[in-house]
Amino acid sequence: MLRHAPLLAGTALSVLCLSPIAALAQTSPQTPPTKPDYHDNQANIVVTALIPRRQGDILAGTSVVTGEQLTRELRPSIGETLARQPGVSSTSFGPNASRPILRGFQGERVRILTDGIGSFDVSNTSVDHAVAINPLTADRIEILRGPSALIYGSSAIGGVVNVIDSRIPRRVPDEPVHIDALATYGSAANERSGSGEVEVPLSDRFVVHLDGTYSKTGDLDTGSYILTPALRRQAAASGDAEIRDLATLRGTLPNSAGRMWEVAGGAAFIDDGGNLGISVAHTDNFYGVPVRYSLDPDAPAEDVRLHMKQDRADLRGEIAVNGSWIDSIRLRAGYADYQHQEIEDTGEVGTTFYNQSMESRLELVQAKRGGWDGAVGAQFFTRRFSVDGEEKFLPKNITDQIGIFTLQSLDLGATRIEAGARFEHSDLKADADDSLYFAGRSRSFDAISGSLGISQAVLPGWRVGLNLSRSERAPSAEELFARGNHAGTQAFELGNADFGLEKSWGVEATLRGSGEGYSFSLAGYHNWFSGYIYESIVDDSVCQAANGGVDLEFPCYAFSQADARYYGFEAEGTVTLGKLGGYKVNLDGLADYVRATIKGDGPAPRIPPLRLLGGIEAQGDRLTARAEVEHVFDQDRVSDFETPTDGFTMVNASLSFKPLPGNDRTTLMLSANNIFDVEARRHASFLKDYAPLAGRDIRLTARFSL
Repeated sequence: MLRHAPLLAGTALSVLCLSPIAALAQTSPQTPPTKPDYHDNQANIVVTALIPRRQGDILAGTSVVTGEQLTRELRPSIGETLARQPGVSSTSFGPNASRPILRGFQGERVRILTDGIGSFDVSNTSVDHAVAINPLTADRIEILRGPSALIYGSSAIGGVVNVIDSRIPRRVPDEPVHIDALATYGSAANERSGSGEVEVPLSDRFVVHLDGTYSKTGDLDTGSYILTPALRRQAAASGDAEIRDLATLRGTLPNSAGRMWEVAGGAAFIDDGGNLGISVAHTDNFYGVPVRYSLDPDAPAEDVRLHMKQDRADLRGEIAVNGSWIDSIRLRAGYADYQHQEIEDTGEVGTTFYNQSMESRLELVQAKRGGWDGAVGAQFFTRRFSVDGEEKFLPKNITDQIGIFTLQSLDLGATRIEAGARFEHSDLKADADDSLYFAGRSRSFDAISGSLGISQAVLPGWRVGLNLSRSERAPSAEELFARGNHAGTQAFELGNADFGLEKSWGVEATLRGSGEGYSFSLAGYHNWFSGYIYESIVDDSVCQAANGGVDLEFPCYAFSQADARYYGFEAEGTVTLGKLGGYKVNLDGLADYVRATIKGDGPAPRIPPLRLLGGIEAQGDRLTARAEVEHVFDQDRVSDFETPTDGFTMVNASLSFKPLPGNDRTTLMLSANNIFDVEARRHASFLKDYAPLAGRDIRLTARFSL
């Protein structure tokens, strides 16, 4: 049986902070908390940085997506919503299962959070598993890259994506009822999405919240051939008539439709001295996995659909202490019960994934003393994970992690210094009662990570910065204990229960500047890994030996450890060209690039190529027009089991109108994406040879706030 002590330990950590927060109901300090109101659309305030700071004051690379930009970029998945941000790509496993990739890192090296707490799904396990976070309810999305992200866990070496919503209210509305609503239609997948939320103040200090979402999409129209030219040539040369037909398959991407609904409620007590709130949510997501066509007539491809359900509860609290050393105490906790079924084309359930997770964070924010401020905290995470069915490639397992962390900052005016440290203890255990290969194995790891950064003002409005980091990451249960067929990745996956810590050194240099009518940021980074954990294709005999000599259904992919190097850059900027009538005309652009090499094995797989994106925008008080061009270069630096990917150029345009004077949160938007219907494939996608991106997509979005 899996142990229950970790769950009790996490509950105890949460309770440690509840007693002072509960006292808010009786006493209220005179001075309000120092953190900003997250609901006030302060687009340049980054709350993911533990101590809320303006974006220009954070040493690491950061992005904030909110307001009109968020409305324009919204898609059913978090990966596609963020795919045009600097340093960000997407796994693009069809339109409904797409996870962000940061600086070439994905899976275990990127944390996807909702308001600072994990998504509690299994999207890190396989790219066909959707993230259980709904971008349609987001107020803002923050991306934190580089060493500062390590305060959220050692697995955040690639960065953190934090989706911030109002499910636990952050303010008491001034009006008797506050309503926000969003409706979208997208032509490429016949997408129909709608979400709405209502906040009602029951008193001057108590507010309740209710929200709901429904989204339905048909099969995606790609506007191009489904298979790559190389696969079409193979199909055309086949002696099987059905396979020859695949050579001409184009347009609609089969088995890519989906349907999702979600309902949630929350309540919060909000006082000058702090706040305490809770929320509960239920998510139901049913979607198809695009077909990975087989050119072997004896091994036909399958149409697999996934039905995901999650019940989730969250808690957030803060109390203003206003002491000489401690300014405030914050608590964030969450629990979720998750499962998804993988349904075969016969209608039978082939495999079911179960995941129960809990995470809690307790943070003590220090009082500012001169130019010195900071925070210390503790974090607990537990996950009970199991797989049942014909593709059970993991034994039942439990992961427990306890971490302590600190972030300290010293502002000397022209010079700013920041240091962070994290200690994390991890226990991973495969259930002894399970029949799989690694049953009964257990491992413990102690990981220590730290970072030191400095930034210097060089000109008015301009700063240069340098970060040095040392990180350690414990292997995941999937990397340790996997052994079995995994249809989502078309691989027989074999872990290694003897892995050690993954360690890395990193350096990041930044340059930021802003002034009247312009802004610019540049970040360059280099990471040196030892014990880097990765999957590579090996001789089938390796997996057959671990599989009792039984023939394999898929090629053998084994996890290994080796030295590796990642380096790259991301840059973005904007400049005001002038004014035309009542409109301000802005020119903006971004570029990003990453190169990754595994020593002794060559290029790391699925690394995004160089990308350039430029746009011109005319901004008025109520009307905004934008046009942009995105060019993604060829990627021919590939691993042994990959194929090269052709580059592409997309042209997009949008028109946004605010019909209500003085109400910036009510917007009507018309956008056209991939106007020229080009064939586009993301190299980072497992399915890129079988599933191109959307073709021409005309989108109409209405966002209301009353």
